[in-house]
Amino acid sequence: MTTINSHSLPLDVVAQVLAESLPYIKRFHGKTIVVKYGGNAMTEEVLQRSFAHDVVLLKLFGLNPVVVHGGGPQIDDALKRIGKQGTFIQGMRVTDEDTMEVVEWVLGGQVQQDIVLMINEAGGKAVGLTGKDGSMIQAVKKLMPNKEDPSLPIDIGYVGDIAKIEPALVKALQDDQFIPVISPIGYGEDGLAYNINADVVAGKMAEILGAEKLLMMTNITGVLDKNGSLLRVLSAKTIDALFEDGTISGGMLPKISSAVDAARNGVKSVHIVDGRVPHCLLLEILTDRGVGTMITSD
Repeated sequence: MTTINSHSLPLDVVAQVLAESLPYIKRFHGKTIVVKYGGNAMTEEVLQRSFAHDVVLLKLFGLNPVVVHGGGPQIDDALKRIGKQGTFIQGMRVTDEDTMEVVEWVLGGQVQQDIVLMINEAGGKAVGLTGKDGSMIQAVKKLMPNKEDPSLPIDIGYVGDIAKIEPALVKALQDDQFIPVISPIGYGEDGLAYNINADVVAGKMAEILGAEKLLMMTNITGVLDKNGSLLRVLSAKTIDALFEDGTISGGMLPKISSAVDAARNGVKSVHIVDGRVPHCLLLEILTDRGVGTMITSD
């Protein structure tokens, strides 16, 4: 039997979740919920435990969670151990051959298996996957736009765009009551592995699976305006303006771009949630309170 640790979840929150959850459980029963797992929630023990319990409870309640994880800090730590410094262009990690070996080892090995074990210990049945399994994520080499000379795109190494997602394996696991845990590594027709931004994989996976919700866990309260105030609901059109005036920039670019694409391509609702809040998934999905920004289509 799966239980929530009462020391990690305040009693008033327990009562509110129980009181408010029934209509949401009925509404979302059988629906797919894609979760991009990253940030502090992956590195702080209390948040790790609350995430695992949330995912297991969602499955027990009849929802179908699919986890896509990042691992930027873990990759940076591993690179430092071999004397390399991570570099980024327009929010994307520059990935040479040595870095790609580290990415595969960290994401497809260490990080993925830690998440799988954590969910299983909480009472779930998680299975780890990379894009190679079942030819799930087919990739092509990504070239970044060059603002100074558009005719000369920037090569950032073994970084990929998604050419195609084949969801059959994920759907089969869901039907057998497993929780898929997906590392954002794709494989090209050239037989090479490609590092794909986890936000991009989560967004496209949500589209392909026809997900009810896409939740992207971050280390901030949500999308903020220039004054640092939380924007609770945004349309895709409003976000286009925030891109243009520089309000959204850097590492948030791929996250918000993927969220907007998912909202425009059939995902019912997309949420940028504060992963530093214990049990943020339960609070966002099964209660009336929100813990971030909701993004809607135009």
